[in-house]
Amino acid sequence: MKDPRLANVTVGEILLEEYIKPLELTSYGLAKALRVPPMRVSLILGGKRAITPDTAMRLGAFFKTTAQYWLNLQTRCDLRAMEDQEHEIRRDIRPYTEVLERRAA
Repeated sequence: MKDPRLANVTVGEILLEEYIKPLELTSYGLAKALRVPPMRVSLILGGKRAITPDTAMRLGAFFKTTAQYWLNLQTRCDLRAMEDQEHEIRRDIRPYTEVLERRAA
């Protein structure tokens, strides 16, 4: 279950607070540097769009990180967003061991 004290931090928030602000970039400037539409960066910063492998590679090249770094951040954000549904999913899905036991019976 999600820790109620902590909000789900989006990749856009990390990008903004850890990279764009300290480097005094603009979202438009970053979009131009990445050679992507400005709307893509704007949507990522607003938490309305996920990081794709293409965007991850571009961010990695620009900020001298790896594409995997950006994709890991996105995956963590996605999983955190799903934590509220984990109990329901685990209730509805039977583990493979139970499926095999029923077959054997």
